[in-house]
Amino acid sequence: QVQLVESGGGSVQAGGSLRLSCAASGATDRINCMGWFRQAPGEEREWVATIYTGSSSTSYEDSVQGRFKISRDSAENTMYVQMNSLKSEDTAMYYCAARWARDGGNCHILTSRADYSYWGQGTQVTVSS
Repeated sequence: QVQLVESGGGSVQAGGSLRLSCAASGATDRINCMGWFRQAPGEEREWVATIYTGSSSTSYEDSVQGRFKISRDSAENTMYVQMNSLKSEDTAMYYCAARWARDGGNCHILTSRADYSYWGQGTQVTVSS
């Protein structure tokens, strides 16, 4: 089993920044695709960004491209997302997710909630305008 724990959420004004962390533990050799999702009240959970741990290649949802940056510290088994130029529409609960992909080069197409095996409990991000 893999355990994922998010941290770093909070309240910030529009235009501000936050960095979220996702610490992985347990059978971390069973994951090679890690991603961030978010869910606003009354909305579906949506994909934000993905990283393939083998090459650190990344992909982003269009609305966060250029503002968010996903990264990973392999020594610490921790994934991050640096969120800059935050907007009120970024307000949501942010979730860390992970899975093993036979072809890590396909991580960028794994953008559905159903694609991921492991989930964290979420961390709240609130952006006020």
